[in-house]
Amino acid sequence: MTVPMTVPMTAAGFVSELLLGAGVLVAVASSVAALLVRSLYDRLHFLTPVTSLAGPLVGAALAIENGWGTTTGQILFVVLLLAVTGPVLGAATGRLARRGTEPDPGRSR
Repeated sequence: MTVPMTVPMTAAGFVSELLLGAGVLVAVASSVAALLVRSLYDRLHFLTPVTSLAGPLVGAALAIENGWGTTTGQILFVVLLLAVTGPVLGAATGRLARRGTEPDPGRSR
């Protein structure tokens, strides 16, 4: 039986795995916390780290692992799009949820 040879980990590989682990940890912790709270607004606040922290951490890990190229450009574009639109969508969801329960102070009727 032959024993597979292990490739020594490079510094880039170590950093990539560290960033990926941190991103997954943030996403899982935020999702579990969002499941445990009752209020919609609290859930929205707990999901914010997914778009602002976990996405960029996982994207950076993938970019480091892949090296520079077209795939990395696409990954970074998606991460940037997520980081820009995530807070906007969270705020819009909160405003729509509030619209059904109380009047919007920013709008005149």
